Amino acid sequence: MVVKVLWLILFCVTFGYGYGVDVKTLNVGEELFKETLPLHMGSRYYQLQGLKPNTWYEVKISYPASIPAVFSLELKKDISGVGVRRLRKLLNTEKLIFMAENLDKINHQDGLYVLITVEPEGVVALRGVRERENILFNIVCDELVMGIPREAWLVAAFGVTCIVVGFLVPLFFPSFLMPKNQDDFKHVTQLLPDKDS
Repeated sequence: MVVKVLWLILFCVTFGYGYGVDVKTLNVGEELFKETLPLHMGSRYYQLQGLKPNTWYEVKISYPASIPAVFSLELKKDISGVGVRRLRKLLNTEKLIFMAENLDKINHQDGLYVLITVEPEGVVALRGVRERENILFNIVCDELVMGIPREAWLVAAFGVTCIVVGFLVPLFFPSFLMPKNQDDFKHVTQLLPDKDS
């Protein structure tokens, strides 16, 4: 009888509070900095907020390379549901790309979640140095436009603007500064001082 009561208490404590896993909110476009997880069997659910229907999204985490670990990301429709696991490893980041479909149906259930789990990889090679107990990471959910995060388009626009300005500015230089052929270019280089002198 006592054993049954202990099992019942253990069951309620473990599964009564989010299945023993921490749950946090992740808003689209907002990066969460310095998140921590236990390095051994650490896991956390992030409930995704601010999703638009029929839009592609990318959930990305980055972590320090000085702590060898393996992260996995899974998309879940609720905390206990079966997930879609799509990994893409790129240096010290993990990505999950998905399309938000049927948000009304998902919101009536429990929402859309990303489950992050971490496992240590490798061993500490230095004597007298203990393994870390926690790992730091950053996580963000970005909207994708044509497969590229929306914020990255600003960088691309700035790059194209620099290239266009680089081609247009020489048109406004005086003509004597612009060599017309190869002989003029050689003459201009002869007028420049030598590096040896």
